[in-house]
Amino acid sequence: MTKTSAVPPTTVAFFVQAGCSFGLALIAVVIGIWYLPVDGWVRGFLALGMLFLTTSAFTLAKCIRDRQDENTVVSRVDQARVDKLLAEHDPFKTPAL
Repeated sequence: MTKTSAVPPTTVAFFVQAGCSFGLALIAVVIGIWYLPVDGWVRGFLALGMLFLTTSAFTLAKCIRDRQDENTVVSRVDQARVDKLLAEHDPFKTPAL
């Protein structure tokens, strides 16, 4: 049985573009923090904040993906139930007396 999905799979080009844009943004922020004319403690605080923001963004993205996957599975189960009911229903069948 083939698996059909309403959402098209992510293309390699999109995945590479997303990875490159993330990497460039991260490098730009690291360079910006490095060249700030401030004390080392301020740089450390900003770097720690950037690290926390980055990990939080990944966690949020994972939670959103998991929620969408969960909803997709539930809707697939509901659709399978409806398909089964429709397949078993015979409108021309006479009721037994």
